[in-house]
Amino acid sequence: MKKLLLADTSSLHSRRGLGQRVAYGFALAFYLCAALCVAGFLLWYGELGGEHPVIASLGASLVFFIGAGIVLHVIGHANLPSLGFSQAHGQGGEGGEMR
Repeated sequence: MKKLLLADTSSLHSRRGLGQRVAYGFALAFYLCAALCVAGFLLWYGELGGEHPVIASLGASLVFFIGAGIVLHVIGHANLPSLGFSQAHGQGGEGGEMR
């Protein structure tokens, strides 16, 4: 009989797979890109004005990088269960029941 733990005692890094670590790394890179978009926006807004296409594209890029960064951040820090199939050897019927 397995013991039921009410609190997970393993560290976050040991539970995350390679895909989650990559997603978290890209989230940090996207946050950096968003910060660079803010810097460019503030730098060129005074020179070009609010109706210039460069300012509009920097604003759109800012929204994209923040949104994608949030999504990747959540994916990178999600507590995902093991998604593999486990089947006890020597148990179960011929129908391949999963336990």
